[in-house]
Amino acid sequence: MRLYNTLTKSTEEFRAIAADGAVTFYSCGPTVYDDAHIGNFRSFLNADVLRRALELHGFRVKHVMNITDVGHMTEDDSADGGGEDKMALAGRRIAEAKKSGKLPAGAEIDPSDPYAIAEFYAQRFLEDARHLGLKVAIEERRHPELMPRPTRCVPQMIALVEQLVARGHAYVARDGVVYFSVQSFPEYGRLSGNTVDKLREGEGGRISAEHQAVKRHPADFMLWKPDPAHIMRWPSPWGEGYPGWHLECSAMARMLLGDEIDLHSGGEDNIFPHHECEVAQSCCASGRPHFSRFWFHTRHLQVEGEKMSKSKGNFFTARDLFAKGVTPAALRLELVRTHYRTNSNFTMQGLRDCQRMIDRWAAARAALVARAAGASTGAAQEGPMQRALVEFKESLADDLNLARAIAALNTAIGEAPAGDAQAELAALDAMDSVLGVFERNEALASDAADDLAAKVEALLERRKAARAAKDWAESDRVRDELTALGVRIKDGPQGTTWERAV
Repeated sequence: MRLYNTLTKSTEEFRAIAADGAVTFYSCGPTVYDDAHIGNFRSFLNADVLRRALELHGFRVKHVMNITDVGHMTEDDSADGGGEDKMALAGRRIAEAKKSGKLPAGAEIDPSDPYAIAEFYAQRFLEDARHLGLKVAIEERRHPELMPRPTRCVPQMIALVEQLVARGHAYVARDGVVYFSVQSFPEYGRLSGNTVDKLREGEGGRISAEHQAVKRHPADFMLWKPDPAHIMRWPSPWGEGYPGWHLECSAMARMLLGDEIDLHSGGEDNIFPHHECEVAQSCCASGRPHFSRFWFHTRHLQVEGEKMSKSKGNFFTARDLFAKGVTPAALRLELVRTHYRTNSNFTMQGLRDCQRMIDRWAAARAALVARAAGASTGAAQEGPMQRALVEFKESLADDLNLARAIAALNTAIGEAPAGDAQAELAALDAMDSVLGVFERNEALASDAADDLAAKVEALLERRKAARAAKDWAESDRVRDELTALGVRIKDGPQGTTWERAV
């Protein structure tokens, strides 16, 4: 199996470190200060497809994904971090939503309690992830350690910082903050191409000049910050405070997978500074030349050809789309069918196309189940599904070429049934073990869907009243609100009817 490795900028044969083929895989997961959007899920689902593809090829995979609940700052484009903790930002947003009556269902939580906020959004993420078939989230029910929370792993982080300080890779600055010294690690910048020389001119983005002045190098980044005013804080040798975002993943990966792992994934925006800093910390703590042998990064997602934005009305969470009647199967397929190293354009038409394709696959599977339940044909020749499985696996082995794998399946669907039905069914199910759509091909009967119906009916009553009063401006405003909700309305002799636009 060959994969593109961000570290070497080349496609290489994947080999597990362990002789028995056991693979250690760490993925950067969500920061639970809000619901994960579909761009986040594209990265998470591509990692899931990679894990499933490895398993189809005979590897055993231990997959860990963190759920960040502290230390991720709003200005995360800087290696040092800046701004405020995203959990504090979530508290302010929830307080404002309470005032306006726009809290999500079940969110009667104290906006000043970041632990409660994190738990609320973590559970919503896990629910969405399980609907979409993220295997690590499904496994989390029985093995919660596979999705660690930084707030529960602080002792491991402190131990890692102590080790880095003792080895001369970290220092305590005049402001009491513990920083990693990038000059102590000659390989810093290899992953991203941002070498220390390139970063010399004030790397730190919007970090203040006063703050930068206490550091040995502008690109040095925070490991631990003493802050007695921070709500989420822990005792440490350097005072009560909290860990740096980059430190968290290094400590949790080491704790659960070891000093050197096979695979690490994330979105391309994680390459620098987050993953670059992880490499430096982990290698300097372990003394090994690698933290992760392979680095797997998913590129960005656009929506209808534009950057996703709430102001443009093209910003979607998974549950937004579930509420419109989109099946988890269609959403999963739409998010992964474009190659992970290509920018993806998510469209409503694409969702519809994915649903039609999945429905064809499901019909073919139902026919195979019926054939398999009948008398054995005794056919010895390979059928179209068995032939497709060979090409399907070869395509996945070619840097996870899912588009070509799907094309092989679609070709088989269009051929006349042949071969042993049991063997054909097994081949189709083997392909779905990677695609992961058959079990998810139903719309969710959720509270969100019920909430949408109630909103639509209330808006239709408003529109009816506006039209009766010949207030056409108000009628148009209501129609715009309905369109924004993803609803299409039709006026007829029997009144107004509506349907989801997707």
